[in-house]
Amino acid sequence: MIVLTDEQESELTRLARSKRTSVRLVQRARIVLLAAQGLQNKDIAEQLGIGRVQVARWRERYVESGLRGIERDLPRGAPPVKVDVAKLVELTTQTTPEAATHWSTRKMGEVLGVSASTVMRHWQAHGLKPHIVRGFKVSRDSKFVEKLEDIVGLYVSPPEHALVLCCDEKSQVQALDRTQPGLPLKKGRAQTMTHDYKRHGTTTLFAALNVLDGQVIAQCQQRHRHAEWLKFLRQIDRETPKDRTLHLIADNYATHKHPVVQEWLAKHPRFNMHFTPTSASWLNMVERFFRDITVNRLRRGVFTSVPELVTAIDEYIAHHNIKPKPFIWTKSAADILQKVIRANSRLSSKQNGTLH
Repeated sequence: MIVLTDEQESELTRLARSKRTSVRLVQRARIVLLAAQGLQNKDIAEQLGIGRVQVARWRERYVESGLRGIERDLPRGAPPVKVDVAKLVELTTQTTPEAATHWSTRKMGEVLGVSASTVMRHWQAHGLKPHIVRGFKVSRDSKFVEKLEDIVGLYVSPPEHALVLCCDEKSQVQALDRTQPGLPLKKGRAQTMTHDYKRHGTTTLFAALNVLDGQVIAQCQQRHRHAEWLKFLRQIDRETPKDRTLHLIADNYATHKHPVVQEWLAKHPRFNMHFTPTSASWLNMVERFFRDITVNRLRRGVFTSVPELVTAIDEYIAHHNIKPKPFIWTKSAADILQKVIRANSRLSSKQNGTLH
């Protein structure tokens, strides 16, 4: 039997009669009041229309903790596990799991004794993405600074009465046909495509991107020797205004510097060549166009022959040139140079650490 003081009985009676108190707390107060009157659990349960076990539970909690024991439910489930965030970050950035190259949420969760979702939440909070690797290559060109400033200068402040053309070749573009016909996209199902393919040959796409307006001059050829490059230069000569000086940005590929090409350029003084530094093809904005045509037209295309592939490329470029959109270069040469300097210093420290 529960014995109540006058103050306790008054407080429980107020709760039991209150219309602002939660239904659960009203019921629990009534249980305690009836128990104080000497009623048994089964009688209280019958009177309130609830289970006898429920009555016993709240009588016991009131005896143990008083009013606080019936005001709130006990927390459900296991208590939350505290994560050692510092250890999580250290393990992610400084170590690798056994017989693996990088951590996954499940592997890290097993080590720390937490759920995979908890690991993911803390990774996101700290900007950690161990499943991603970014490719890079820092140029070691001895004239990197000169070439960088030259090319960025053409992008940011092109010379008057001149055209700046970013030129390059996308070689080994494959005409791939699938071994079985795929199913089209429909509600609830993605488009399907077989993982294996039939290869019907390749072509090389020569392209020159006009930095000013985004127009592309292009030509597909079987190979990419100096003879094909020279043929493309003649096309550029035909399709650009004769009164304009041309500044061509290209990489250090030997084809672009072949003696026959040099001889032709000497006879056409309006052509001015600007070469990107070694391992710095990202400076050539035509690479951005090559990415677009790969993603939008080539990667998921099905081609039964090289002529069909070439037709698809020509159609894409013709469509692009109807409403061309130039790519805007935003980084200054100084900003890029500072980034390269930081990368070189970090690489040097890593190499020195390895040596020691």
